[in-house]
Amino acid sequence: MPEPLHIITGPTAVGKTAAALAWAEENDAEIVSCDSLLVYRGMDVGTAKPTAEERAAVRHHCIDLVEPEAGFSVGEFVAAALAAVRDIQARGKRVLVAGGSGFYLKAFYQAVTDDIPVAEEIATRVRALQERGITALQTALEPFAPGRPAILDWENPRRVAKALERCLASGKPLEEIHAAFKAKPGPFAAWEKQTVLLERPPEELARRIAQRVDQMLAAGLVDEVRGLVARRKLLRGTPAAESVGYRETLDWLDAEETAEEKLREAIVTSTRRLAAKQRKWFRTQIPVDETAVL
Repeated sequence: MPEPLHIITGPTAVGKTAAALAWAEENDAEIVSCDSLLVYRGMDVGTAKPTAEERAAVRHHCIDLVEPEAGFSVGEFVAAALAAVRDIQARGKRVLVAGGSGFYLKAFYQAVTDDIPVAEEIATRVRALQERGITALQTALEPFAPGRPAILDWENPRRVAKALERCLASGKPLEEIHAAFKAKPGPFAAWEKQTVLLERPPEELARRIAQRVDQMLAAGLVDEVRGLVARRKLLRGTPAAESVGYRETLDWLDAEETAEEKLREAIVTSTRRLAAKQRKWFRTQIPVDETAVL
C-alpha cells in the first residue's frame, strides 16, 4: 500500500490554508489543492489563493492550471491530482490534500465520473433542449427513467442534462447507468485516506468570513474583476463567473452601484450561505476520521 493521503477540509474561512501550511512544514509534505477555483489563473484575490510566499514555503499542486473562461471539469481535476500525488510520493514526500470543493473532494473517496463517451452531436442536442428549459430536458429523459427515480435531482437542469447525455450515448436506462457507476472504484481507491475536518463555532466563523471579505476588498477584488472582464477572462455563465465573490462583484459593477458597502454585504451573505451548505455536506458526504475545532 502507498503512503496514506492526508486530507484537511472544512468550510470556507475556517482556516484551512494556515493549518495545511503548518502540517505540511512539520511533516515534509506537499499540498494538493482541492479547491475548484484555485485552478484558474488570475483569480487570486477573490479565491484567497495561497500567496507567493506560502507557495515558496510549501510546494502546491493543482493551482493556476487554466484560464477562467476555459472551465475545468472534475475529470480534469482527477487527472491532475492523480499525477500530482504520484509525483509527490515518487520523490519521497507526504501528500496533504487541502480544500473543500464538493466533487473535487469527493473524488478522493469514490468515483465521480463515468466512462461513457458523449459524442458532440449528442451534446449539441442536449444543449438545444437545455435552452428550452427544464421541462424539455425532463421529457426527453423520462423514456430512460420511468417514474422519475429519486437517484436524480429532477429539478436541477445541469444534472438532468448530464444524465440525458449519458442515456442517449449509451442507450441504457438511467438506473442501469447509476448502478454501474456506484460499483465503480474511485480513482484514489489504492490509497488509505486520513481525513481531518476543521470547524469553528458559528459566530466565530461568521466573524472570520466578514474579516476575509474586508481583506479581499482592501486587496483589490473589484480591480481584479474589472481586469478579468476587460481581458474577457471572466464570462457570464461560466463556473468562474458564478462563484461567490466574483458573481456579486459582477452584479455590482453591472448595476453601477456606488456604495461598496452593499457589495460587501452581498459577498458576506453569500459566503455565509456557502459555509452553512458546506458544513451540512461534510457531515454526510465524506468519511471523517477526526474533527478539530479551532
